Amino acid sequence: MENLFVVAKVFFTLIYLLTLCLLCVFGLHRYYLAYIFKKNRNLVPEPKSRFKELPLVTVQLPIYNEMYVVERLISSVCAMDYPKELLEIQVLDDSTDETQEIAKRCVDTYREKGFQIYYIHRENRKGFKAGALDEGLKLAKGEFIAVFDADFIPPRDFLRKTIDFFTDPEVGVVQVRWGHINLNYSTLTKAQSILLDGHFVIEQASRFYGGMFFNFNGTAGVLRKRCIESSGGWQHDTLTEDLDLSYRAQLNGWKFVYLKDMVANAELPVNMNAFKSQQHRWAKGAIQTAKKILPRILRSKNIPLRIKIESLFHLLGNVAYLLLLILLFLMFPMAYFWRSIGWEKVVFLNLFAISAGTLSIVRFYVITIKEVHGENWVSYLKYIPLSIALGTGIAVNNSKAVIEALFGKSSEFRRTPKFAVTSRKDNWRTRAYTSSKELTTLIELILGLFFLFQTVYAVLMGYMAWIPFLMIIQLGFIYTSVLSIFHSYNRDFPLLKSTFVSKLLFHRGKNL
Repeated sequence: MENLFVVAKVFFTLIYLLTLCLLCVFGLHRYYLAYIFKKNRNLVPEPKSRFKELPLVTVQLPIYNEMYVVERLISSVCAMDYPKELLEIQVLDDSTDETQEIAKRCVDTYREKGFQIYYIHRENRKGFKAGALDEGLKLAKGEFIAVFDADFIPPRDFLRKTIDFFTDPEVGVVQVRWGHINLNYSTLTKAQSILLDGHFVIEQASRFYGGMFFNFNGTAGVLRKRCIESSGGWQHDTLTEDLDLSYRAQLNGWKFVYLKDMVANAELPVNMNAFKSQQHRWAKGAIQTAKKILPRILRSKNIPLRIKIESLFHLLGNVAYLLLLILLFLMFPMAYFWRSIGWEKVVFLNLFAISAGTLSIVRFYVITIKEVHGENWVSYLKYIPLSIALGTGIAVNNSKAVIEALFGKSSEFRRTPKFAVTSRKDNWRTRAYTSSKELTTLIELILGLFFLFQTVYAVLMGYMAWIPFLMIIQLGFIYTSVLSIFHSYNRDFPLLKSTFVSKLLFHRGKNL
């Protein structure tokens, strides 16, 4: 029995140390991306030349049950500053509800105003978004394809500022940064915005500046039709058809351009369950793409080693959620296994590694909010701990996605419902499109309570250096789980509606 205990101790210790080291590597990678960004942040891409005659552009609008935002989408696209005769608009509607009638009516209105706008409806969702885009591509007249999801509001000068980059025949895609029209709606949207801005401001820009592979984000971008077709077209064997196509295109030699300073606004999910569903799809799709594409990248003799390494970090980035979960589960068993040599000695290495990793994340997001919010960046500093906590809180949700992808479990493309919620006066609860309830919420709640008790224990034992990390962990799991529970119902809870806790965790508030 004693020998079995020793074997278990050694085995789990090795797993723990390996997990800790890998998480530290992901933390160091953030320093690397931040370094590239700061070194090149003032570089502004310029087109090779200008079109003497503007080309025909097809704008594709893939939608599915988006009754609240479809009219706004079509209207904003038709308001773009581009000649009507050179603008073809495809409303690719797979909807099964009243979105169909709203979209048809809107299309008819703008067609009467002289726009080349077409309503294309499919009776089935084969291939989901990728299938809809592919169907539209077969009919598209434009040499270039712009894509906008239902919740986006493209700026008027979007095509004017992107199209000339295609005077370079090697450019296949131009992607712009996402903005947030409902940034200040709630604490949840503010926390989300920091996480998302970290991707768009630092990750995308750094990969572009460093000449590495990065991805078209599925919307708010323009693609050369020939780039899509020559790279195998839209494929639906992953949940991230945009990431998949992006890598196939760059492997075929197409250049991508990223415009950090141009912003296309969209809605952030105001419902925790919708946010988790979105994160699950992105995480699972990225791992599916990694399984599909990474072998080809690693085997290639024409791709430099640094690009191969960055592709590993990019496509396998969501594995960090699974590693974090393993680390959290093993943290206290390790203390038990090695209690004979003293807790304070065991945790010193852990504390140093976790501190270094956390500091890398904090620095990453400080640079992000400085870039996004300019002189007002200090007012957003207080949301960084909540963003980090939220990133921890969705570890169960995203780990589930990673495991499903690794083991080949298929699932449908779940769109993220949008409610045209842009101000604090808007109430999404009275609207259709509820989010499903997941078992992961219960696991998150249990973990939150577990780490709450661990925080109390650490205080009683005097392990004060651990308190900040334990508080972030427990906040993340409790915040995520409790908000998921309350957002599962399309009604307000009167007893919580006016309380401070409600404003802090559940509801939009005047200063939150």
